[in-house]
Amino acid sequence: MKSPFPGMDPFLEDPNIGSDFHHEMLGALRTEIARLVSPNFFVRVEERVYLTEPDFTKRQFYVPDVVVIKPPASVEPLFGPEIKNRYLEILDAGNREVITTIELVSPINKRRGAPGFDDFWRKRSEIFESQVHWIEIDLLREGNRPARLAGKSDYYALLKRGGQWDKLDVWFFNLRDKMPTIAIPLRPPFDDVPLDLQAALDVTYERAYYADSIDYAQEPPEPALNNQDTEWVREHVRAWLNARQESADKL
Repeated sequence: MKSPFPGMDPFLEDPNIGSDFHHEMLGALRTEIARLVSPNFFVRVEERVYLTEPDFTKRQFYVPDVVVIKPPASVEPLFGPEIKNRYLEILDAGNREVITTIELVSPINKRRGAPGFDDFWRKRSEIFESQVHWIEIDLLREGNRPARLAGKSDYYALLKRGGQWDKLDVWFFNLRDKMPTIAIPLRPPFDDVPLDLQAALDVTYERAYYADSIDYAQEPPEPALNNQDTEWVREHVRAWLNARQESADKL
């Protein structure tokens, strides 16, 4: 079943869903891009791994992968829990060079002070100075954004072409909008290929059965919507729930 909304579903911004959604959406993007660029290019999922440090002043306890103890002794975990953040790379099938990096922004790298914040922006700056293309897809209303993009829309997708130092292509879209089709740049003589973000979201939503797991009786997660968007969301949820009930009654 499709989401209640024509574009991005704000309930997917819930931190309790965020990691799962990021994983599933990235997989849908990878599948579609691979279909478009094969056989001259291929797509790989890469990941960064962060170790978080436990704060013992708050009496938080962490379970490491392996702990060997002799009762009644206790030990502190040697390593903090791992947090993995995945992204995509398009590589040239001939020489295996990275052509394009695609980042689906997550709370791990968007919120200042989060484990991956500094690393993400450092890598962003490095790629901006290189010949590698950079695509950044932000489906989170909460968190920090570059000054040139802040406050312009609920969501956006950004393309920085390798070697173009003074130009960014940005697709701005809001909660009520259908998500855009964006350009995925490759390497000459190959033209850009179109990536339909809405189609990828629809596949993700149905594949993960979010219709069955999201509690639409609740308000959308923070940040709070304005009054007009709040009522718009409620109207779409009411219509969606009614249609779902009517469909169930016919079975």
